Amino acid sequence: MRAAFPDFRLGNVLATSFTGTLSERHGDAVERIPTPQRLIDWLAVNGLAVDSCTTAQLDLARELRESIHAAATAAAIQDPLPAPAVRIINDCSAQGRAAAILTPEGERQWRLSSASCVEDALSVIAADAISIIAGERDGKLALCASPTCRAAFFDTSQSRTRKWCDMNTCGNRQKKARFHANQRNRTRSAE
Repeated sequence: MRAAFPDFRLGNVLATSFTGTLSERHGDAVERIPTPQRLIDWLAVNGLAVDSCTTAQLDLARELRESIHAAATAAAIQDPLPAPAVRIINDCSAQGRAAAILTPEGERQWRLSSASCVEDALSVIAADAISIIAGERDGKLALCASPTCRAAFFDTSQSRTRKWCDMNTCGNRQKKARFHANQRNRTRSAE
């Protein structure tokens, strides 16, 4: 990864990890795929290597990302799914040529078409989004408790009560803020 860009926030669920390429949506937004090359990098890290990416394909990827975020957010708060977001997710899912294959280690991997293109990778991400939004997987969509983040994430914890999209970033930031507030209160009380 190039040092000039923020690190990718990787999770166990492809679709919500993809929405995490834009974080701090309600604060100082952090764009993790600002260039076509950076999208290529993210796709490769997630097992969806493509040969190239145009600016138009990057725009399509961002449109899919925001559609997944909108639909996942609606599903998490049990609102109706936004029709434009559903249309974009379905269109991206239908336009790609990807196949699930089984590795010798017993894991699923995606094989893109021979001329690996961004649309093939986006179809895999869209299909993953469909499976979690439709409730086909064991877990629950939730929103990060951080007021500046509010990222949609897929909670697979046993109790389904996870509060943060990522404990190492949002959760840690909130714990630090609480700790410092308690320290200030103790200092004021001692005076």
